[in-house]
Amino acid sequence: MSIRVNFENNLDELKSKITEMGGLSIVALEKSFKALKTQDVEIALKVIEGDTAIDKLETEINQFTIWIMAKEAPVSRDLREIIGILKISSEIERVADFAVNIAKATIKIGKPKSLLDITHLEQMKDLSIEMLKKALQSFLEEKILLAKEVGDLEDQVDQHSRETYQKLTAYLSEHPEETNQLVQLLFVNRFLERTADHITNIAESTAYLIKGQIYDFNS
Repeated sequence: MSIRVNFENNLDELKSKITEMGGLSIVALEKSFKALKTQDVEIALKVIEGDTAIDKLETEINQFTIWIMAKEAPVSRDLREIIGILKISSEIERVADFAVNIAKATIKIGKPKSLLDITHLEQMKDLSIEMLKKALQSFLEEKILLAKEVGDLEDQVDQHSRETYQKLTAYLSEHPEETNQLVQLLFVNRFLERTADHITNIAESTAYLIKGQIYDFNS
């Protein structure tokens, strides 16, 4: 087997792990929000427990990329791709962490009457998942337009986040007895806004990989 073919096979394995990691993070986001919506502590606990598998994949990716860099001494675009994979795996791990944070917020809220309907949190979750799917597809298929679409979707998340913050703080001033749940929902609002930021970072890393120049989709 030639050195080039072996290198490409190693990259394919890394991309496979990125895909698996991304899929697990999407499931974690879906489950954490389902837990929040249904006030189901058992589902929330499963999200927290499942984070170990995502952390393990990130460690495997980190170790594998270090091994490839030491063995193959890649340069130019190959080096960009490996560094991009390292950055992307780190961002996906952060997305999974925010899913865990949402699960923990659910546990802290408990089972009072849910105030979720006064927020745009579900729309933010749906947009974040759409963003992550597009970012991963952009990376795997090297499609710059998909990466740019991720940045456009982040603008929608930011708008929903601002509106949710205003609604929750206004409600809090009128209903101080709901402080615990409202504060936790404000945290969830922040977690989802930050989730979108990290997914946008994935798109930016992908754009850099494809074009070899730095993009800022947050501006």
